[in-house]
Amino acid sequence: MKSYNLLLLLIFIISCKKSKTESEQQVRSDNSKPNIVIIYLDDLGYGDVSAYGATELETPNIDALAGEGIKFTNGYASSATCTPSRYALLTGIYPWRNEKAKILPGTAPLLIDTMQLTLPKLLKNKGYNTAIIGKWHLGLGEGMINWNGHISPGPNEVGFEESYILAATQDRVPTVYIQNGNVVGLDSEDPIEVDYLNNIDDEPTALSHPELVEMKWHHGHNNSIVNGIPRIGYMKGGESAKWSDEDMADHFLKKAQDYVASHKDNPFFLYYAMQQPHVPRTPHPRFKGKSGLGPRGDVILEADWCVGEFMKTLQKEGLLENTLIIFSSDNGPVLNDGYYDDAVEKVGRHDPMGGLRGGKYSIFEAGTRVPFITYWKGKIEPSVSDALVCQMDILSSVAELLGIKVESKEMDSTNLLNTLLGKSRQGRDHLILEATGKTALRSGDWVYIPAYAGRNFREEVGIEVGNLSEEQLYNLSEDQGQQNNLAKTNPEKLEELKSIFLKLRGEDYKNDVKEVVFK
Repeated sequence: MKSYNLLLLLIFIISCKKSKTESEQQVRSDNSKPNIVIIYLDDLGYGDVSAYGATELETPNIDALAGEGIKFTNGYASSATCTPSRYALLTGIYPWRNEKAKILPGTAPLLIDTMQLTLPKLLKNKGYNTAIIGKWHLGLGEGMINWNGHISPGPNEVGFEESYILAATQDRVPTVYIQNGNVVGLDSEDPIEVDYLNNIDDEPTALSHPELVEMKWHHGHNNSIVNGIPRIGYMKGGESAKWSDEDMADHFLKKAQDYVASHKDNPFFLYYAMQQPHVPRTPHPRFKGKSGLGPRGDVILEADWCVGEFMKTLQKEGLLENTLIIFSSDNGPVLNDGYYDDAVEKVGRHDPMGGLRGGKYSIFEAGTRVPFITYWKGKIEPSVSDALVCQMDILSSVAELLGIKVESKEMDSTNLLNTLLGKSRQGRDHLILEATGKTALRSGDWVYIPAYAGRNFREEVGIEVGNLSEEQLYNLSEDQGQQNNLAKTNPEKLEELKSIFLKLRGEDYKNDVKEVVFK
């Protein structure tokens, strides 16, 4: 009898161990889906990172990603401005296909159709937790927004289970955080009113009360004053909900860290959309004066520190080996984008464009070619790649990674998974680039830019935007700075690229771009 009982006990112990092993295997199987994190900066130029050649700024944490991952030297945002690039990133569609994909005011309706396929929706359907923390700037609601109630549709209706955002940009009203469609910290007795055309009850503005201004405006930023900073647009109320500009970077970092810690047991997608170095540049006191290049340099160092702290969190939670990280920027750099903040005066030998021509708003290379890095500890071998890649391609590449078949005739995203993971050096053959309505073609080492009317050099921002009365053709392998227009000396290549451009742009392409007003 004792032997029989002992046998039953052994069977029970073995059964428990087997069940435990099967349970652990199931957990490991569930966690085999890699976490995916996109770290997205705002107006960071190709030459603003020391890994990309900056000599007057040191960005050790971003450099570590580049040094231990793949540094792409031909990585592009789809556009030279923020809203269109973010639209392409999340939808995998060229923004010029959507005529509303322009720089949006803070009161614009949601740009992405709630029925559209998006990157977060794709991952959510695959069992991922999905979140955006940081800058949104893709519109909210369907028309007139009631900032004092639940704001919908927004990020949560296009695939993000959790959202903690600023509606548009740091220089635009409303200057409040919005969590899952609700303004954070709002006092119902002090409701918010927002208007982009007319002032509200004669609220103080930079024009009517210049004595209240602590950051002097240069162009386009002379409406409501919040925290001593004049903004674009008018706002009244919501005092308890207004953000602290100097604490914004820390605030978003903490939210991102908390999200990782609370979702580490299941696969997640985090779109960490940082606000630096977009204006107004408001570094935390820890970083003021640290760069020697003024506030713009300071907030780049602040952003680099945030990247480092975020990476420490992933390491602490044991997630680095199971997390694909993609680092990039929504468009190229600009020094004076609306405020006098010494960005121009203190730039010195620093070249935010990294030797490229143009900048933010420009169809030239510095408008859309940006730092682009992929990192996955233990899965990606360190290397430098000159493959042509675009942020728009992340959607199809992630779908391939997870074995998802994407069927959409309108999808412009290209599956470059092997390229992003360093298993291939082959990138895109062609890419249409966009800047404030203008489009151009990057094909191999060549760039074709159609003739455009209007001013080329915009004094407001100090940037060449690419409006020339003649067609342009550049060989980037010999002329990164786009100084030698080969359109007249190489007519065969000009016609070849023009033909490709017109085919990709479609029969309805019209070269009738209007001048953009910089704000």
